[in-house]
Amino acid sequence: MPMAADEIADMIRAAIPDAEVEITDLAGDGDHYAARVVSESFRGLNRVAQQRAVYAALGGRMGGVLHALQLTTAVPN
Repeated sequence: MPMAADEIADMIRAAIPDAEVEITDLAGDGDHYAARVVSESFRGLNRVAQQRAVYAALGGRMGGVLHALQLTTAVPN
């Protein structure tokens, strides 16, 4: 069963409490999402480390119930 966008956002916010999270269903099928995650906790981290933090928040669901996630991370302006 695919993950709901709200569930993805909630998992990210639970692990990264200050995160601003926007989730977009790219294909309308509940399997292909884009996520934009902005967090002060990313400051000083390179993009790979930022993205690893988000994937860690998803608890290993990538490639399973969450088929595809196009991920953009950033620090607040």
